[in-house]
Amino acid sequence: MQNTQFKNLSLTKDMLENLKRLGYANMTPIQEQSLPLSLNGEDIIAQAQTGSGKTVAFSLVLLNKLRIEKFRIQSIVLAPTRELANQIAGEMKKLAKFAHNIKITTLCGGVPYKPQVHSLSHQAHIIIGTPGRILKHLQEDTFDPADINTLVLDEADRMLDMGFNEDINKIIDFLPKERQTLLFSATYPSNIQTLSKNIMNNPAQIQIESTHQKDSIEELFYESEISSKKNTICNLLTTYKPQSTIIFCNTKIACDELAEDLEDDGIETLVLHSDLEQRDRSETIILFANKSYPVLIATDVASRGLDIDDIDLVINYSLPFDAEVYTHRIGRTARAGKKGRAVSLIDSSDLENFGDMNEENNFKLLQATTLSEDRTYKATSPFKTLFINSGKKNKMRAGDILGALTAGIGLQKDDIGKIDILEFASYVAVKVNVAKKAHDELQNSRIKGKYFKIYMM
Repeated sequence: MQNTQFKNLSLTKDMLENLKRLGYANMTPIQEQSLPLSLNGEDIIAQAQTGSGKTVAFSLVLLNKLRIEKFRIQSIVLAPTRELANQIAGEMKKLAKFAHNIKITTLCGGVPYKPQVHSLSHQAHIIIGTPGRILKHLQEDTFDPADINTLVLDEADRMLDMGFNEDINKIIDFLPKERQTLLFSATYPSNIQTLSKNIMNNPAQIQIESTHQKDSIEELFYESEISSKKNTICNLLTTYKPQSTIIFCNTKIACDELAEDLEDDGIETLVLHSDLEQRDRSETIILFANKSYPVLIATDVASRGLDIDDIDLVINYSLPFDAEVYTHRIGRTARAGKKGRAVSLIDSSDLENFGDMNEENNFKLLQATTLSEDRTYKATSPFKTLFINSGKKNKMRAGDILGALTAGIGLQKDDIGKIDILEFASYVAVKVNVAKKAHDELQNSRIKGKYFKIYMM
């Protein structure tokens, strides 16, 4: 294992110590194969699934070559969705804690434009964002790209699928020709090849087999007609008792109807699809990621770029029409070296699709009648979330909230889970058994010398 350790890379002592503090010791395959090349300044095309460790792989490159004293934008990361851009930024900020004053800014659509312009007027080191919004800033000259030495395209295949090809090429026209380009993609279709030829310089090609090996995900298929699928899902939850479950539906209508049906059975659910406003989508992801709700029902808007660990069970309400979509869906479980389970419900309309899948596999079609029907079990979550009507714009920090809950009202640190601070709002997960105490006392307490509205979610 010696050659897989971060300490063998040409990273500074401070960076290595920070990696150790974050719990990073050995590299994942994508990190092991890409970092020696990319740290040496080479362009790379890396084919790897979400959850393989690629964010660390490219973040270390950007941070390692960053000249912190030069307060200019030196790197751009393009991502297909705001959710993924925010997740990348969160991870990179942790990795950047080896030094002070590294400014990482997100530029995404779905949020006000003018505050971004104001933020850029104070400069930044690294920009992470969606192609459309970054192109708008470049076209309106809100930042100078002259010092950019590295471009990262994350989930490049997804960006092209979403129609960002033209925007990406226009962004490239603004950037210096002498730069390093790192492209990460789960698949390598012909349009990726065409894009890479236009924007890269003799790139090294790296292909990592799916990190979701057959022995890490148990794939099960149960025969269940549409009229009985809700009951089958309840029995799956009773049988496997997952703490965190994602159910994928092919349509928004199916998501909403299934959520109503499960809630009628007393199962708390969240729904994620494109009809939601961006703020509601962000809130939904936070509530699920911090384990305040046991079940998330989603369309494929959530099947890529959603970086949530510890998903015990993925359920396909219906099989997707595309094998790659199936792979991305079940890849939400068995992350970070853990095992997981993926269950697909097969009705008569899915049989042909199931048969196609079985040309290369030997899946058995199981009977849903073998599942437990014990209704004494209810899917629950260990945390509740408190909403605080204050965020980054009010200079709110995680330490302020943690102090108010511990020193202020006497909670133990173990009672407090994830703290997420957005521009104008904050969310803190607290254990269920102390949630009411935390809510009641916090709304009558000051945080940073002020009272804020507190809501239980």
